[in-house]
Amino acid sequence: MPDTVSTMTRTLVLMRHGKSGYPEGTPDHDRPLAERGQREAALGGEWIRSTVGTIDAVICSTAVRTRETLGATGIDTHVRFEQRIYGGAPEEIVEEVGFTDDAVSTLLVVGHAPGIPFTAVELAVDPDSEVAQEISRRFPTSAIAVLTFDGPWEALGPGTASLTAFHIPR
Repeated sequence: MPDTVSTMTRTLVLMRHGKSGYPEGTPDHDRPLAERGQREAALGGEWIRSTVGTIDAVICSTAVRTRETLGATGIDTHVRFEQRIYGGAPEEIVEEVGFTDDAVSTLLVVGHAPGIPFTAVELAVDPDSEVAQEISRRFPTSAIAVLTFDGPWEALGPGTASLTAFHIPR
């Protein structure tokens, strides 16, 4: 009998935070979303719900703008806040994803550029695909990449996932 965890198709949704404000004297980590960022993050949440479906869990950077982005999406599920996602390289982001419980089928990661777009392209089975090339050219605030792969979260790595969608909520 096959192991259903190792053959289960998983969905990874990578989202860059919404457009942030730049209040004078505010450290980068503490910058809030701008009004436009709130609006576009809400649109991103609507797109995720209608296109991807239910999100089972979230990993979110500890930065104020990522927390506010997640809040604006309206996605209400278990959230793990991780400092490593703030400024995280693809290796760090993928390692954090690997700690996800295998009961989770669809995971959302809310983070920053360049880590989020670099992670999407690095994970792609075909980094030369049209979608991967578009992500390499631009991944603006609130942008969303969707990847799927078969296996447990800890098996996710470079070249193991299919980039299935890229969306810029406007």
